[in-house]
Amino acid sequence: MRCVIARFSFDLLKSEVERSMEGVSPEPVTGVSVTIGSRVYPVMQVGEVITKQDRRDFTTLEMHRALTRLGFVCHQPTR
Repeated sequence: MRCVIARFSFDLLKSEVERSMEGVSPEPVTGVSVTIGSRVYPVMQVGEVITKQDRRDFTTLEMHRALTRLGFVCHQPTR
């Protein structure tokens, strides 16, 4: 699926995102998160891994939208 993140187009597949995140330890979740496999990651961490861009280059909303379109479950921060 084609996704635009930080003005760049990426052809992403759910299986490729899952494979990219294998062996990556989740950072502490402080905002929007996503479940990949049995782990919960901050969406910005996932974005940095799969796009190889600095997380300052894209927004949480861009990553939330892309990951949801790929079929992942995103979670809003709890208060």
